[in-house]
Amino acid sequence: MSPLGEILAKYGRPQPWRSVAELALPAAGYVGLWVAMVRSLEVSYALTLALSVPAAGFLMRLFIISHDCGHESYFQSRLANDMVGRVLAFLAFTPYRYWRRFH
Repeated sequence: MSPLGEILAKYGRPQPWRSVAELALPAAGYVGLWVAMVRSLEVSYALTLALSVPAAGFLMRLFIISHDCGHESYFQSRLANDMVGRVLAFLAFTPYRYWRRFH
């Protein structure tokens, strides 16, 4: 293996601590913005609409994580990939099993 291949090989395996950290940030952002959107309905519909834009970005990141779980590349455990992937796919209105099989 080339020296560059050896350096890059460590990034080819899932790292549990990094997977959890990469999942926690968009999940917290999405939930926080969702709560803020519900509360902002009493203030202004325009504010609610404005908050929906970054919320959609966080949801897209969660869908990307679900996609990676479908390829079994996000966690080392297949069970963990399937559990997280199913929950995140539900949020994105995507049938996880179908997506995993036919994508």
